[in-house]
Amino acid sequence: MYRSFLFIIFYITVFAAKAQELNARVTVAAKQVGSNVNKNTFLTLQTALNNFMNNRKWTKDPYAANEKIDCTFFLNLEATDDANVYSGSLTIQAARPVFNSSYLSPIINFKDDDIIFKYIEFQQLDFNDSRVSGTDGLVSNLTAIFAYYANMIIGFDNASFALRGGEASFLKAQNIVNNAPDGRGIKGWKAFDGIRNRYWLADNVLNSKYAVINDIYYNYYRLGLDKFYDDENTARLEVLNVLNQLTVFNNDNPNTMINQFFFQGKSTELIKMFAKAQPQDKAKAAELLPRLDITNANTYKEVLK
Repeated sequence: MYRSFLFIIFYITVFAAKAQELNARVTVAAKQVGSNVNKNTFLTLQTALNNFMNNRKWTKDPYAANEKIDCTFFLNLEATDDANVYSGSLTIQAARPVFNSSYLSPIINFKDDDIIFKYIEFQQLDFNDSRVSGTDGLVSNLTAIFAYYANMIIGFDNASFALRGGEASFLKAQNIVNNAPDGRGIKGWKAFDGIRNRYWLADNVLNSKYAVINDIYYNYYRLGLDKFYDDENTARLEVLNVLNQLTVFNNDNPNTMINQFFFQGKSTELIKMFAKAQPQDKAKAAELLPRLDITNANTYKEVLK
């Protein structure tokens, strides 16, 4: 287990071996659904999704209670023309602890706008790794999406603790993509559905052409952030090395999803990291960050000038 070295684990109890991986909080918002739908339906759905994410064992790895991955899911729904069918967006956020600190660093901060599913109150939320798509694609799409992101969260978390540590979970996520539900209105699982979706994220993290991304995640978190307590200057130089790696990667592979995905939710963290850096390190960060994280380019230029 990749996270264990961060914690005192002189014991491995039966409970720890069976503990689930996620400490997930799912919120379902249905203000845009309309008044003709019983709002209790969405409270029931919220409870069911929380149970689905937190009570399921997603890997065979042992997880102690204090090793669970903190994550949140915000499902914002609106009604469709079909009875009991809802569309909307899902915002996924996950963080991992930084060694010798109380700080949680974001590993995922992503909004998926391709959400559509069918749900009837008290409907069982089923998911089978070997049979992702059920007889009704709109019914199975809900659990397929949540299972996909559960595996992605675990994959990125493991990748931040061990070099190429996320591969097993990434492969599970890709299996969901390959066997994804199909049906009217279902999107996000195919290459032609867009350039930033579930298909492309799984592809980017497993494509051998982009293998350096595994090094980048490990170097940023394990060799960078986790070392700040011991040696701030050396850790900051490692993060600069990551930014250089990302620059080369982005030049060789422009407009890949994974580059933008990496930076989502990290601008505040990166600014704090370099605001008090040595002048030459601060200047280098001010040069690289606006090119890599275009969304926050002006903020970097203003704060790190």
